[in-house]
Amino acid sequence: MTLAEVDASAWAELEAAVADPRSAFRYLNLCSVDAYGRPQARMVVLRRVDVARRVLEIHTDVRSPKWREISANPLVTILGFGPQPKVQLRLQGLAEPHGPASQLAAESWSLLPRSTRSTYMGGPPGDGIGDRPASEAAVTDADGRGFFGVLIFRAETLDWFQLRHADNRRAVFAYDHLGALTSSRWVNP
Repeated sequence: MTLAEVDASAWAELEAAVADPRSAFRYLNLCSVDAYGRPQARMVVLRRVDVARRVLEIHTDVRSPKWREISANPLVTILGFGPQPKVQLRLQGLAEPHGPASQLAAESWSLLPRSTRSTYMGGPPGDGIGDRPASEAAVTDADGRGFFGVLIFRAETLDWFQLRHADNRRAVFAYDHLGALTSSRWVNP
């Protein structure tokens, strides 16, 4: 495969994962840094991909630690691994939070099935069950909309790595702020 083919196949895998819940790249590891400078990692669901702009969309509860972490420091890493053909995708870039009052969150919310919307009801992520303050309980608890946020991740780099029996391969790609490929090269695994 050429570098151009590797880049295209990586983004095609991500794009296909949006529609395929069985895809290994549907569930990605989002890594941010907390207020103490410690790395934090958690699994997220890939909701939308814009290949031309190198953008990934992820949904989250705005009360979650990741929302606060990304609001304070938008530099994040997204990591995925597909067992066939043993490919790791490590994307680095900026995540832009869009809160419940944003147009993007409203549009994304309108497309969610009721079962997914229900995940935003209840208390804040990580809190004890039933520990939510009474004032917060009144905020759109009926549908969870008031706690729904969208993270728009813009890739600046893609580190592609393929495990093989005899000859592992690795390539690094860089993109500008509009998503155009600015450099690509093979590197030592």
